[in-house]
Amino acid sequence: MLTLELEGADALQARMSALPGQFIAALAAKASVLASALADNVKYDKLSGGALNARSGALRDSIVSAVTTGPDGVSVSVGSAGDVKYAAIQEYGGKTAAHEILPDKAGVLAFVAGGVQRFAKRVEHPGSVIPERSYLRSSLDEMAPDIVAALGEAVGQAWGNA
Repeated sequence: MLTLELEGADALQARMSALPGQFIAALAAKASVLASALADNVKYDKLSGGALNARSGALRDSIVSAVTTGPDGVSVSVGSAGDVKYAAIQEYGGKTAAHEILPDKAGVLAFVAGGVQRFAKRVEHPGSVIPERSYLRSSLDEMAPDIVAALGEAVGQAWGNA
């Protein structure tokens, strides 16, 4: 009969059990850096003239990133937070319905049409077709190869340090 005894089996088991936690920690650290870089790309490239020109800066200021970790992995989100009603229609495009525009702070609306200033108590807006001006998805598409490579490198480093 052959008897085999493995020295250090308990240490090996402990090291192998620690790997998922080390991988998640390494991925979370790298994901945090990448999420910030992606958010910065959206803010300072796409929403600063790359896809859209900033008027008020509200959409640009609403861009946030978040990284969450759990026992099953790491989750990253980058998007518009807050009450920027036009964020989705700018990203995906779409149509607005015909609607009435009424003054909210004054008795009349004031606007320039045909080079002449005009005043009206109400205006019937015919609706609009807004073209897609992707600022989130296009940034992710551009950065995807670098993101994949950086996450792979983080896992490789965690493996080497395990």
